[in-house]
Amino acid sequence: MFQERISDAEFNRFKDFIYDRAGIRLSDEKKTLVTSRLSKRLRHYSMTSFGTYFDLMTELGREKEQQIVIDLLTTNETFFFREPKHFEFLANDIIPTLNRNKRFRVWSAASSTGKEAYSVAMLLDDKLNNNLWEILGSDINHTVLQEAALGLYQQDRIDGIPADYLKKYCFKGKDEFEGKLLIDKGLIDRVKFIYVNLTLPLDEFGTFQLILLRNVLIYFDNETKSQIIKKVVLKLESGGFLFIGHAESLKGFTHGLIRISSSIYKKP
Repeated sequence: MFQERISDAEFNRFKDFIYDRAGIRLSDEKKTLVTSRLSKRLRHYSMTSFGTYFDLMTELGREKEQQIVIDLLTTNETFFFREPKHFEFLANDIIPTLNRNKRFRVWSAASSTGKEAYSVAMLLDDKLNNNLWEILGSDINHTVLQEAALGLYQQDRIDGIPADYLKKYCFKGKDEFEGKLLIDKGLIDRVKFIYVNLTLPLDEFGTFQLILLRNVLIYFDNETKSQIIKKVVLKLESGGFLFIGHAESLKGFTHGLIRISSSIYKKP
């Protein structure tokens, strides 16, 4: 018989695993989420306890299974044009001041399924009217990165996209893609998605004039937040901007940035 509840000891083992691998602290309120998301893996192996599955998952050579657990337990909620004031600031305060002869590089540092990155891409394509921009999207979750690279979404999850952008950059699916929305291929080709674990040393993928680190810091403890902020700021060019989520704050952290608003910072 399948064990429907996870014990405190079993939950703490997964909690420690996710913290060690992704830097994310799972609160006790996440027990239900862990149970529901990992139950399918127990059924896959015909197991009846989370402890037995944890032992299997952490065996030497089970890296693929470990990544599956990370994918299942990392939060992926995202929306097109989420927190509109950031996009207004980009359109009204950043874009008009850009050097049109220099490539404008943007990093969506916790891009999830890509809706944030494609939202920025629509705005840049519309406002800049040139090819001197590029966007890098990154995440720790392989599953959402694959979805992001496809640029294919459910039509009922497109709230937030301005009507003119819907018409210009989005296409309704037909036949086997009925009920889906496809992002314009020209935009898909301009956005690159890669795996990045923000708690580890960052690869050499250049610096950026705009970094979006939105709605991800809330999942880390203060020590991990501090480390991530320092690494991300190093990737920001002088004069560049950092956007964080409206529910987040850099208060109490050393970062060397100028506060423009509660969720917008500039590097001197």
